[in-house]
Amino acid sequence: MGVVFMYRLLIVEDDNDINNLICNAFSKEGYVCVQAFSGTEGLLYIRNENFDLVILDLMLPGMSGEELVKEIKALRDLPVIVVSAKDSIDSKIELLTSGADDYLTKPFEVRELLARAALQLRKAAAKNGNEDKLSVGNLTLDKTSYTAAVCGKQIPLTRQEFKILELLMLHPDKIYTKQEIYNYAWSEQYIGEDKTVNVHISNIRKKLRVESGHDYIETVWGIGFRLKAVPKR
Repeated sequence: MGVVFMYRLLIVEDDNDINNLICNAFSKEGYVCVQAFSGTEGLLYIRNENFDLVILDLMLPGMSGEELVKEIKALRDLPVIVVSAKDSIDSKIELLTSGADDYLTKPFEVRELLARAALQLRKAAAKNGNEDKLSVGNLTLDKTSYTAAVCGKQIPLTRQEFKILELLMLHPDKIYTKQEIYNYAWSEQYIGEDKTVNVHISNIRKKLRVESGHDYIETVWGIGFRLKAVPKR
């Protein structure tokens, strides 16, 4: 199946086996997965990090799934898929009317959960108007034509440079490790390719600086890279 972006997924499930099953399945498809094992832990992640999708159980320690759905929707406009053993029509209706975007009953097929997640992400992208284009400050990327522009001036990028910039623009505040950048831009396993990543980051910086006079990529020593505060148009 594969995903277009490196989506960040929060899995809130107290059963270790099910949590790991979901995490492994989505990780193989290119998602970045964060695992929580209680409702309160899940809420803590939601308050402090950015996610594109949440998958959660209902019978959770600390805070129930029903309560967590309401808290998530009050804090973030992002899709929530409930995966629960509760299979009554009343439970499903209550969750869907209180904010859940989809409901899957246990036991479930992983392939169906992957498909439902992809559908919710497409809906969210279309709703936010960013299905084909990314824009941060005066930086824009068009994913249909694989073109990039800064201050309205088009800049030439190789495929890997485009993918690196796309990744950094997806979550401007997030620090990406060299491993995450390499895995995303080259779609293959990272084996210590520090020099390769560094050279491509350097090339992107130079191309953006030529057209704008600004540095857009910040090095966070010992961790990786992130997009700096981008000047407004």
